[in-house]
Amino acid sequence: MKLTVVLLALASLCWSLAAVAAPAAPSYHRLRVIAVGGDGGWDYLTMDSAAQRLYVSRGTHTQVIDVKHDKLVGDLADTPGVHGIALDVKHHHGFTSNGGDNTVTVFDTRTLKQIARVKVGSRPDAIIFDPAARRVFTFNAESKDTTAVDATTYKVVGTTALGGKPEFPTVDECGHLFVNIEDTNEIVALDTQTLKAEHRWSIAPGDSPSGQAIDRVHHRLFSVCGNGMMVVLDYDTGKVVATPAIGNGPDAAAYDPGLGLAFSSNGRDGTLTVIRETTPNTFTVVATVPTQMGSRTMALDPKTHRIYLASARFLPQPAGETPGPRHRPNMEPGSFAILVYGP
Repeated sequence: MKLTVVLLALASLCWSLAAVAAPAAPSYHRLRVIAVGGDGGWDYLTMDSAAQRLYVSRGTHTQVIDVKHDKLVGDLADTPGVHGIALDVKHHHGFTSNGGDNTVTVFDTRTLKQIARVKVGSRPDAIIFDPAARRVFTFNAESKDTTAVDATTYKVVGTTALGGKPEFPTVDECGHLFVNIEDTNEIVALDTQTLKAEHRWSIAPGDSPSGQAIDRVHHRLFSVCGNGMMVVLDYDTGKVVATPAIGNGPDAAAYDPGLGLAFSSNGRDGTLTVIRETTPNTFTVVATVPTQMGSRTMALDPKTHRIYLASARFLPQPAGETPGPRHRPNMEPGSFAILVYGP
């Protein structure tokens, strides 16, 4: 008992010293703009840090950008209604969730050629690869479930009802998956081998969670919510530990383990909220960085600590019309670009 008390006291002291001695958070600013152009909107961005490639979903096709040279190097055609891109970097495989025809496209990341097409649930949106189970999971907005696909055989191995509309997921890479449920304000924890839902955790006072990020060292989840807060949840206990303020219209979250920073991309405000993790239960907003209206989805490169945001210039809203919470005005043709931010 005495030894336990001493160890706990030492752990607390270490965190206290770290909080005092920690250097100032880096100042994020715009580094450059990658002009991409092309027709169509966009959704998720996915970064392949090893290859320095950024995958961008563009409605009916998926673009690939070499971020070392700011150059479009590929375009994966025939991904109708594409929302997300997941990567199995080790085996050079990629996967897109095609909401337009309820499929997953499996492709070779070296050639960008299609390998297989897999039928999944209704209106797949987010998608993630779990290296522990070597399975790909789609999160199906209309059927309110998740479909698991074997990443080796490309066969569906099961479907799990989620009890609500799923948004973005993360994995701990140890056999557990966590997904935001937008319309019930919960996180569902799933075993990626058994496909059983293990927990349902409320994220109150957070409302309408969308993007999610994970700190695998301190077992924290970061869910950005439509009511202007990032909910930080302990995924060992299911308890909410912090609710730092963010901007309006968030859709993506990221966590940089090297810097101990969490991010929220806020499309309606045109801002990037930067939040510092001082201890596993202490989170402080250290910056609100101006970006561009519509910059709601993002990808983080943990190697360079750079943030990639997608946006475009928009045409004036017609007189008398007010955009809804998820509606964007019409894009100015050819104005789509990737905005690059870094410390």
